[in-house]
Amino acid sequence: MKKVLLFSVVLVLAVSAAWAQKKEIKWVKVEASDLTLVGKAFDTPNPYDRIDTVKYKGFDKAENEMCRQPAGLAVLFRTNAKTIGVSMLFGYRSSASYRSYRGVDLYIRKDGAWKWAGMNDVSKEHSDSSKVINVVKDMDDSMKECIMYLPIRSEVYSFKICVPEGSTIEPLESPFRNKIVFHGSSFTHGVSTGRAGMSYPMQFMRRTGMQVIPLGFSGHCKMQPYFADVLEDVEADAYVFDPFSNPGKETIEERLFPFIERLVKAHPGKPLIFQRTIYWERDNFNLEARSSTDGKHAASDSLMRIAGKKWKDVYYIVPDAALHDGESSTADGVHPNDNGYTLWERSIEKPILKILRKYKIK
Repeated sequence: MKKVLLFSVVLVLAVSAAWAQKKEIKWVKVEASDLTLVGKAFDTPNPYDRIDTVKYKGFDKAENEMCRQPAGLAVLFRTNAKTIGVSMLFGYRSSASYRSYRGVDLYIRKDGAWKWAGMNDVSKEHSDSSKVINVVKDMDDSMKECIMYLPIRSEVYSFKICVPEGSTIEPLESPFRNKIVFHGSSFTHGVSTGRAGMSYPMQFMRRTGMQVIPLGFSGHCKMQPYFADVLEDVEADAYVFDPFSNPGKETIEERLFPFIERLVKAHPGKPLIFQRTIYWERDNFNLEARSSTDGKHAASDSLMRIAGKKWKDVYYIVPDAALHDGESSTADGVHPNDNGYTLWERSIEKPILKILRKYKIK
């Protein structure tokens, strides 16, 4: 009996050791900036920053932080790995509950479309930058074309794509064409998204094949002159703005025309597409909030009618992120949830593409 028991113990230990050895992965780690990084407006000393705050001045503390957040930046690569992971070194890291703020979001191209493949929240518990966090596993060993989005509300010093030893990983030439700038509020930044690739500009990029340059600044997109400094220097084929969500009626009236004037002069003959702020569900019963939103709508509607006549390359479109059936499509009464951002993208996709076709941008 003792011999049988001893044999059983030895067998269990041997199986456990073999299982642990089988599960242990030796990783090859490749810095994302050595692959194909997309979404950049400019070269920056840290490749995962969006704007160089040494070169561009005027930002307040929060805006400086957002310049260093890689919201909307993504890495393209090809791999035959069955498992894909990441290891990251953060500057500061968001402690908010949304997974998109610290996490990564992976899509793989299949049958000509980008299909969601995996994600992970690189949470505060993962403080060791050498630790590899799985994003997807148990795939086949075919060659896959991948796009992985970086976190939207944390500063990143190093971002490594990790595959098991023996796998191939190489840069993927960008399949995205043209360059379309999206500049705007927390909506454009992607606040309240469940995953880093779910903001409406990122969905627009995957669905249309247009290269998006993401310049969302949560709570701070108010047509400030120093943002115009940046936008004047960004060379793109078209520019899409969400500028009426953050400022009040008076600020809109004061800043809109000078803002447009500068951009028309900097980018002659390029389409400048302005979006009305969306319907905010908090306005359903909050009369004070509704009055504020109505004021934004009235100011932007009136002024953009004038702008459309004054400047031939200036356009005004009306996005919609609501279900309108009594059910909510927001996370908090203001910011859309993932479904709300999908509704937003669908509402603007055809109007924007119709405008772009006028300029032979396809």
